[in-house]
Amino acid sequence: MNPEQHFTFQISLTVLDHLGRNLYRSSSTVLGEAISNAWDADATNVHIYLDKDAGTLVVKDDGIGMNANDFQNRFLKIGFSKRKDGGNKSAKGRPYIGRKGIGKLALLSCADRITVASKQSGKDYVGGTIDNGNLDNAITSDLEASEYGLETLNENDFSKYTEGHDNGTIIILEGFKGGIRNSEGYLRKLIALYFKFALVDPDFVIFLNGNKISEVDLQDLADSTEFLWRINVFKDPYIDKGMQNLKEEKAVTMKIAVRGFIASVRKPSNLTIANADERVSVDLFVNGRVRERNILKHIPTARVAESYFYGQIHFDGLEGDVDRFTSSREGVVADDPEFNSFLSNLRKLVLAIVDDWDTLRRDYREEGDSENLSVPPRVRKSEELVNTVAEDYELPTGCHAKLTVDGWVKDLHNDASHNVSSYAECFVSENLIRKYIEHKQLPHSTEAETEATRWKRIESENKNKGNISIDIRANDGTLSYLSMDDLANMIDKTRQPLVESALSRDAREYKPIRDACAHTALLTATAKLRLSAVYENIKGRLRTLLEAI
Repeated sequence: MNPEQHFTFQISLTVLDHLGRNLYRSSSTVLGEAISNAWDADATNVHIYLDKDAGTLVVKDDGIGMNANDFQNRFLKIGFSKRKDGGNKSAKGRPYIGRKGIGKLALLSCADRITVASKQSGKDYVGGTIDNGNLDNAITSDLEASEYGLETLNENDFSKYTEGHDNGTIIILEGFKGGIRNSEGYLRKLIALYFKFALVDPDFVIFLNGNKISEVDLQDLADSTEFLWRINVFKDPYIDKGMQNLKEEKAVTMKIAVRGFIASVRKPSNLTIANADERVSVDLFVNGRVRERNILKHIPTARVAESYFYGQIHFDGLEGDVDRFTSSREGVVADDPEFNSFLSNLRKLVLAIVDDWDTLRRDYREEGDSENLSVPPRVRKSEELVNTVAEDYELPTGCHAKLTVDGWVKDLHNDASHNVSSYAECFVSENLIRKYIEHKQLPHSTEAETEATRWKRIESENKNKGNISIDIRANDGTLSYLSMDDLANMIDKTRQPLVESALSRDAREYKPIRDACAHTALLTATAKLRLSAVYENIKGRLRTLLEAI
């Protein structure tokens, strides 16, 4: 072997295509890389300028900036990580967002021309322009990275952004691929949702077209929020200032060092962002930057409540010496043990919140989670019917009696849902007994005929008093005028009621409570339990009779 020979790697520009331009698909991720760079550079202010007509997006920060050496050997060095020689924090003590040194390639994925101009305090601007058309030609020609040079920086191209800019970096993206389809309002909401660096450092402010991004940009979402679960004493301007119309707020805890909140909206459509395909979700943040959109997809509960939830889960424990994030920076490595342990803890919390959400929705007379079988389906359906009827008495906002009447309706809710369910049980069971008697052609007892005659007379008198001449009952035969106890005596009567079990015995006990329920009276807790228990006996005996037909 010749000792004079020395071999080194050679990198083709095709690598840029694979690592950058074909790796980053989300516009929010691309924008996030520029904002993350500003954070890592200890910027205080980040200004984003959007010009849809011109198809340009500019990100300007007042960070420490770069000199020529930094630009060449750090920014343009693919894979350079500032953590290698600067630890995990910036000079201001901020935890670094960047790790792999390939996030800058996201800029190549979205525009025809990308200009980077940076300066340190008191120095001149350094940088250059990447023309993706020229880069395509270089890639086609299979050039090495060292053979492709950036266009020389022309300060006239970005002079409108340099006033008062003593230090920092300006990134200009021209010719967005497909155009800039998103409105300013959409981007404001997107930034407010996903770049919560202010939670880590309040001295980090983002502006869009001169206007500060704040919780106000999420006010429509806050106004549609009903319930909030605050995790481990979490503080945030969006919650503390924006959510003034919450129905309920709960404090919940997790044993691990997690902060954040989960909230629910009135209806799932409230989570759609500005008529776009994108939806607000429960997102995972690490050191203030979103790292996993819709974290609940990793712990699906298959419950209705998930479609109403959004929020932020901040868990900085995923940061550290081990890189747990995917190359696209849009997710966490799925099989990471620390991540899976975190998901296990989060799942327990989410399941508890899902059940609590169902209870709160029912308390406020709204449709809850039909898949929560701890609430019997008949009770849930009764509640829904009562809620629908109660809407007829919903007073307009601003009416002085609204709170009072709403309180009355809420007080009636539990009793009403029980009584409606009990009435349905009575209606079905008594009419089945009538059908059974007709099918068996059982004779009518003298007592039954006498009782039916008495009720016919009472009905006739009441119709005359009410000046009603129409027929009321679809069937005016004897059975139509008999209640449970009379009907039961005709088919299952015992001679020894204290000894033998029979439908008639249960029917006698059922009648007084059933009558109170039919007259819309409120039942005592003991009466409710007794009515339910007796009905179970009636149902069991009736099923036995029906099965024997």
